[in-house]
Amino acid sequence: MAQGMNLPAGLRRFNPGSDIALALGVVAVIGIMLVPLPTVILDFGLAISVTASVLVLVVALLLQRPLDFTSFPTILLLTTLLRLALNVATTRLVLTHGHEGPASAGGVIAAFGNFLMGGDVLVGFVVFAILLVVNFMVVTKGSGRIAEVSARFSLDAMPGKQMAIDADLSSGTIDEAEAKRRRRELEEESGFFGAMDGAAKFVRGDAVAGLIVTFVNLLGGLAIGIGRHGMSFGDAIEAFSTLTVGDGLVTQLPSLLTSVAAGIVVTKGNADGRADQLIAGQLGTSPKPLAVAAGAAAVMALMPGMPALPFLALAGAAGAIAWNRRKAAIAAADAPATPSAAEAAATDDAPVAEALRMDMLRLEIGYGLLSLASGDAPQLTEQIRALRRAIATEMGFVLPSVRVQDNMQLGPNTYVVKVKEVEAARGELKPPMLLAIDAGDALVDLPGERCTEPAFGLPAVWIEESQREQALARGGTVVDAAGVVATHLTEVVRENMAELLSYSETRRLLDGLPEEQRRLVSDIIPAQVSIGTVQRVLQSLLAERVSIRDLPTILEGIQEATAGGGRALAGIVGIVRARLARQITDALRGPRGEVPLLTLSAEWEAAFAESLVGPAEDRQLAMPPTRVSEFVQKVRRVLDTAAAGGDMPALVCSGGIRPQVRSIVERFRPSTPVLAQAEIHPRAQIRILGSI
Repeated sequence: MAQGMNLPAGLRRFNPGSDIALALGVVAVIGIMLVPLPTVILDFGLAISVTASVLVLVVALLLQRPLDFTSFPTILLLTTLLRLALNVATTRLVLTHGHEGPASAGGVIAAFGNFLMGGDVLVGFVVFAILLVVNFMVVTKGSGRIAEVSARFSLDAMPGKQMAIDADLSSGTIDEAEAKRRRRELEEESGFFGAMDGAAKFVRGDAVAGLIVTFVNLLGGLAIGIGRHGMSFGDAIEAFSTLTVGDGLVTQLPSLLTSVAAGIVVTKGNADGRADQLIAGQLGTSPKPLAVAAGAAAVMALMPGMPALPFLALAGAAGAIAWNRRKAAIAAADAPATPSAAEAAATDDAPVAEALRMDMLRLEIGYGLLSLASGDAPQLTEQIRALRRAIATEMGFVLPSVRVQDNMQLGPNTYVVKVKEVEAARGELKPPMLLAIDAGDALVDLPGERCTEPAFGLPAVWIEESQREQALARGGTVVDAAGVVATHLTEVVRENMAELLSYSETRRLLDGLPEEQRRLVSDIIPAQVSIGTVQRVLQSLLAERVSIRDLPTILEGIQEATAGGGRALAGIVGIVRARLARQITDALRGPRGEVPLLTLSAEWEAAFAESLVGPAEDRQLAMPPTRVSEFVQKVRRVLDTAAAGGDMPALVCSGGIRPQVRSIVERFRPSTPVLAQAEIHPRAQIRILGSI
């Protein structure tokens, strides 16, 4: 129908591919079993059955891979149901009108009964029996067994394949989208072969039902023809046997075609490509098998009494193909490797494109540490996967894929962590030894190789596995080599989260918000702020290790800060942090449920306020270096005293000078939080440790 033609809504929905048409079709098939059909409609149904089976067979032959035909189990069920319904309808016609002649059950059955049987009922029965045996005992039974084994192997292999996908994702070989696609394909493969295992039983049951219906037609027809219509035994045999065998043949032919299609699909396995391409490529590529086949055909032609023409023709064709394949192989071996223009251009451009790609996070390891990232139990891969999950849960930040690769220029037991391909940390391991970390002096006399723990700089000892229990009994912390790398990588990530949050990742976070939060995003972006501004706000929070998981609250703070017009980044961040006061103070609670704080004295508050210069929305600190040094010494002294008492306090000051105070403190104590007074939740229990 023309594209521009407008149809009513009901007619547009009623098309052969719609759900309504499918539902009505299934109901109609079931109705065929109950309602007597005229011969014209019955012939049309039998024609549909034969045509549909041919269509299914051709589609199975041209499949690139089995998963491209996931609807095949459903099609098997529907076509089997159609054949059974037509069997019931033809049985009704044969038994009620079979005495009227061969055309009483329709033209299709009469044609199959007369043409395929060759006018001989016995020949028809033999042909029907052969088709039944081939379908039931050979094709259907074999394809059902293959589907059963494939389903079992697919289920058994699923955990290993899922682990392989997770390993590729953690190492950076694939991204999240590709991992989801592979997992979905894995689920489809398992479900498809499982469904094929069950669907094969439909075809097998159809063959059994065809056999039973054939005997019912013959015996019932003889009884009705002789007992009710007064026919002689010979006339009854001639009439009802022709109809019965014709009905059986017209049913078994589509069933056999569908069974062959099912066998082709399940025997295809995981090979990609059409069946004709696979067969031609694997049988006709090598010249040697073709030459042997040509020789065998020539020998058969020379045998006494054997017709020579067909064998000589086959020998000549196979020999010619083998000779052409041999010539092509020799020419390919002698010809120089001259790539095409497209391949040459791709080869020239590939190094440039590869050089421009940059890994956000890369872990390079020496050859002595390869066992940690490969083998049957890649410990490092599991640790990285756990790290990405922990960072996402704690900070609301999806860590980029960590690419793990070997570097022959490193020492055998050395590893390097790079952020945007710039070295951020390195360490040395001693596998399979364990690292015992000494929090005090408990491991002073423990035998082993003394070292410094790479992540926090704590004293540690490399010990043997047999010394694990001894080190734990003394209060030490024992980790394996993979755990040392994971801990170091975690600290590097925490220190560089702001830099790792890219523009594209910010957009992905916004797109991943629930539907009810999408209106908030559309209200402020781009009307009030750009995605780049949101990225800078999130980076500022992550730089001070504030979780961005509560993204809706952050967006509400940005909307509030920018509602009256433009505002500097520091002002926006200050309002957002005030909105996150409950979260910030909760993260700073100590073991006793209190938030330890250090306050800034009025003297230093005034000193910082007087040293601010520039516009109100973009104030800069212009404090003399001697005063800055004095401030640093006092803060360090007070923090060391608090740490000696087991406290990790936060420094509290007014909101106007918080960014400047933080910029100084982070240079020598980056882990010390600096809070504005508005960022302390009113219900938080605080404990003042002192004043600076």
